[in-house]
Amino acid sequence: MSETIAGIRIPDSTMAREATELVRDAATDLIFHHSRRVYVFGSLRGQEEGVNYDPELLYIGAMFHDLGLTEKYRRIDQRFEIDAADEARRFLGEHGIGQESADKVWAAIALHTTPEIPLHMEPEIALVTRGVELDVLGLGFDAITQDQREAVVNAHPRPDFKNQILAAFTEGIKDRPETTFGNVKADVLEHFLPGFQRGDFVEVIQNSAWPE
Repeated sequence: MSETIAGIRIPDSTMAREATELVRDAATDLIFHHSRRVYVFGSLRGQEEGVNYDPELLYIGAMFHDLGLTEKYRRIDQRFEIDAADEARRFLGEHGIGQESADKVWAAIALHTTPEIPLHMEPEIALVTRGVELDVLGLGFDAITQDQREAVVNAHPRPDFKNQILAAFTEGIKDRPETTFGNVKADVLEHFLPGFQRGDFVEVIQNSAWPE
């Protein structure tokens, strides 16, 4: 029998179960519970907005979105979001999911830290971001009810989440600080990585190879 949280059914297909196991094995409890909350919160926002979406694609997007922070899947030559997006697309391909759907999940993960743009894309892309924004930033906090929030947190607790997720971000990206140029994770390293100097877009333009 499938699990339901705050009225949202958790996908229970073979693919969804294998995705859950993969994340459970690779990620900390912090990331696992956060990822499950992202799925439920994203689904609740989708309900509230009256949009149609594919629950399984949303589930894979939500569950995989922070895999790039894990020791197993992180690289040091690209953004952590792309690490996770690449793994999700590989996983979906192995389960016979077509290119269009796999690319949709890739975009949902790759863009989940990019403000505003994903909210104007397909529902699965937008709702991963909605779920992340609600759980991490508190955006849309009042778009769902207190009872719904409590049901989600009871199922997937968030003890000291604000401090712990910032520590997870720092650990996951400290070895590739240059990949934070132009995105919100530069703020994390500026706070928590001694000696970090964020890139400056104006200086990049002024110091480019163009002679003028």
